[in-house]
Amino acid sequence: MHFMSDNTAGIAPEILNAIARVNDGREASYGNDKTTERLTLKFKEVFEIEVFVFPVTTGTAANALSIATLTPPYGAVFCHEGAHIHVDECGAPEFYSGAKLVPVPGQHGKITVNGLSAALDHFQLGFVHHVQPATVSITQATELGTAYAPHEIKALSDLAKARGLKLHMDGSRFANAVAGGLYSPAELTWKSGVDVLSFGATKNGAMAAEAVIFFDKSLLKDFPYREKRAGHLPAKMRFISAQFEALLSNDLWLQNAQHANRMAQLLATELGRIPQVRITQKVEANGVFAEVPKKYIPVLQKQYFFYVWNEETSEVRFMTSFDTTESDIEDFLHPDLFVRLLNTAYGLSTKNCLSLTKLETLSVTTERIVKKVEAAFKIMVAPSKKLVD
Repeated sequence: MHFMSDNTAGIAPEILNAIARVNDGREASYGNDKTTERLTLKFKEVFEIEVFVFPVTTGTAANALSIATLTPPYGAVFCHEGAHIHVDECGAPEFYSGAKLVPVPGQHGKITVNGLSAALDHFQLGFVHHVQPATVSITQATELGTAYAPHEIKALSDLAKARGLKLHMDGSRFANAVAGGLYSPAELTWKSGVDVLSFGATKNGAMAAEAVIFFDKSLLKDFPYREKRAGHLPAKMRFISAQFEALLSNDLWLQNAQHANRMAQLLATELGRIPQVRITQKVEANGVFAEVPKKYIPVLQKQYFFYVWNEETSEVRFMTSFDTTESDIEDFLHPDLFVRLLNTAYGLSTKNCLSLTKLETLSVTTERIVKKVEAAFKIMVAPSKKLVD
């Protein structure tokens, strides 16, 4: 069972069907097909403004090419110290732009105005020995599963614009941020000062589909040439565009993200029942971060896949996706480990402790370990019944 990444999920059936449909017949290449032409209108409806859309196949390409377009080779890009562009893209943004990434610390995966201001102050404008501040990049939802509110984005944008910088948003999980239902796509982007968005779909049910979205045509500059020169102008672009068309039709992109978010909330609830496990971040998207006793991690990883996020604090990351099910969540913990955790957590004596054998003797018509435990506790507290032999 995979809670390692939403990239481990399969492809949504609606998207597979869309790919199959555009496979019938022949179409013009390199984005001159009818499906890609319709895509701009689809995104215009989503963002309530004219947009300029460039489909690519990977999030790294979307981020790197966006940043390269906004940033000169002598420029600086300010991002969170844990940002994907800084930690997990093998220097691609720096390779394609020639610029320098400047990590900015911040709690809960977010850059703050004070943190950004302090970082900017380290670089002297017009001083030939310093890289020149050019771009700010934020991640929505963040690498810690939290989400920026519009006022937080606007504050960063105001500071950036006052210093002559542009604002890029890495939206590989943008759908999960929007799926919370508090703010519209427009409010979370251009209305708050975002200039360019890397719009993610691969983590949300697509096969391989990301898009670079410009909200200001004047910023396009030489992006099409950069895209081609980098080898990221797909010849059969209709197969990427078809994925977006399916996602944006009937709000499938939001439905998928909402489901993944609900599964993350459910997982957090299940984990929260165990006192030894502490949820460390707000669950505002499809990621759950928790501190788990170190001795339990190897046992869990024998059956389930997830990342240890911080070795020192024993913090782990669980990711849900559009195809995660409730039974996946309920069956997450190894039954024997789950029982041992409960015995320790509630100080159950040898006589009254839970065991898998005792749970199997319960006349409960379910295979779910969580449901069996709940039934066991009801029997234990009943005055006329005992769980123990």
